[in-house]
Amino acid sequence: MPERTLSIIKPDATKRNLIETINKIIKDNGLNIIIQKRLKLNKEQAKKFYEVHNDKPFFNSLVDYMSSEEIVVQVLEGDNAISKYRKIMGATDPQSAEEGTIRNQVAISKQENSVHGSDSIENAILEINFFFTKSEILS
Repeated sequence: MPERTLSIIKPDATKRNLIETINKIIKDNGLNIIIQKRLKLNKEQAKKFYEVHNDKPFFNSLVDYMSSEEIVVQVLEGDNAISKYRKIMGATDPQSAEEGTIRNQVAISKQENSVHGSDSIENAILEINFFFTKSEILS
């Protein structure tokens, strides 16, 4: 059975109308977008989603950033979707991101890095369930 992962197209990318550009990169690299929706996180939702980072110095600015504009949340599916998407995203710092990756092509900075992806099967399940109900996702 194919693996699933969560993708977030972040505020800097939605603000610059890069959703279709990013979706094309995702699809061209063999991942399917099985559902997506556009929404705006409030600060409490952003704090809850990123609570794993609440002791980090960048936490408050991350919450402010993620609640500043609309985002697009997606469930991606494919063989080794988690590791494949992390490779497609590229390094967090776009200056270090490999050529052809999303962050290399469109990210602004280390914080405004355009996309998020789950880092493990366990986190993919938690993150997908944070944004989507089981009835929203077709098996």
